[in-house]
Amino acid sequence: MNPARFWSTDCKEAPMHARVQPSLYQQLESLPSGLIGEILNGQLHTQPRPSGPHAYAASALGAELFPPFSKGRGGQGGWWIIDEPELHFLLDEEVEVPDLAGWRRERMPNIPTGHRFRVVPDWVCEVLSPSTESKDRELKMPIYAHFGVAFAWLLDPRKRLLETYALCQGRWRETGRFSGNDQVRAAPFETLAIALDDLWVS
Repeated sequence: MNPARFWSTDCKEAPMHARVQPSLYQQLESLPSGLIGEILNGQLHTQPRPSGPHAYAASALGAELFPPFSKGRGGQGGWWIIDEPELHFLLDEEVEVPDLAGWRRERMPNIPTGHRFRVVPDWVCEVLSPSTESKDRELKMPIYAHFGVAFAWLLDPRKRLLETYALCQGRWRETGRFSGNDQVRAAPFETLAIALDDLWVS
């Protein structure tokens, strides 16, 4: 047997292709349609679409704010009020999806043509649920403070409660706690009285 016939100088080594791990944002984009994805402190978090009372509360609050603040009908205007925007505090690396967010138009004159919102909002609202409350309070609220969101509201349909906060020297300061049939006047929308009872499924 001639060993030389098992060797060749003509063949090139076949290239080896390492498996490329998809980025967190690529994983977020590939989630099924029934899940909402966020990247919080470098970790991917998922949650199902909101329950009926959760979605109703967010929609009802948005309906209260949109005419006077986004359209200037019976109010001062000058705002964008957006449902579930995808906030990119760090592009594709720190991604939050609040239930509602608002921008003063002097800070964000135009809504982005794509789905990534890169201007830090002036106001956010999270609607609390049993599966998201700890994440909203313990992870997302500190992130909002870190990136300079000026106002945050936490709306709880189960307890029929609204908590309002303002950023003060990098920390959240509670500015109001509303329940029952309270009429809500809270910054940054204190010119509007909101009947808290109108935000709940009867």
